[in-house]
Amino acid sequence: MLEWNIQARAHACQSCGRAFKNREPLHTLLFDERQAYRRLDVCEACWQAEHAQGSNHRRGFISHWESLYEPPPAAPPEPIQKETAESLLRKLVALNAPEHAGSVFILAVMLERKRILKAKSQTSEGGRRLLIYEHPRTGDVFTIQDPELRLDQLDTVQREVARLLEHGQPTAPTAPVTALDGAATAGTDAPVQAPENVAVPPAGNSASGPDRPPETAPAP
Repeated sequence: MLEWNIQARAHACQSCGRAFKNREPLHTLLFDERQAYRRLDVCEACWQAEHAQGSNHRRGFISHWESLYEPPPAAPPEPIQKETAESLLRKLVALNAPEHAGSVFILAVMLERKRILKAKSQTSEGGRRLLIYEHPRTGDVFTIQDPELRLDQLDTVQREVARLLEHGQPTAPTAPVTALDGAATAGTDAPVQAPENVAVPPAGNSASGPDRPPETAPAP
């Protein structure tokens, strides 16, 4: 099973095939099909006729939500610029490389705090927490695995995220940030529970611009 995944919003109902209209209500269902996650976007009529009753009892059902369809924005000309948190997250998710697990998680938390991504659901797989986000503007769904970062790993991951935002993704793999095996112990070995223990600083606080890795919240 892929640890991370992005699935774009459909532009037509995946039950009847009718194209969605601008601002039309639609229903999204997410299913676990063992080797991949499957997203299903349907119109209101097909939802009522085929899915409203008992869809949450279907094999592999994970989540359901409603949203409004928005046509994809026109692609702007691509200027030469530094990575944004969103573009970097998309690139790292596409790589699906374990060594970027911490960076992917931190970037997702950043974008949730900035309200670019919206948390929709969470589930568990193989004992790991799996977070499901939607990009409200594009409708893309991101599935992100929580790597259970320890407090003593955060500084390294934050510096790596800042470096990637400044210089882009690495050409060679970096050392992976691994999670603890078994139960967490007290102190610095306890896994970080984000987003509660990470905060995104206000835009413009550093030379790296508005997109910078979140910092740990001060101890109470």
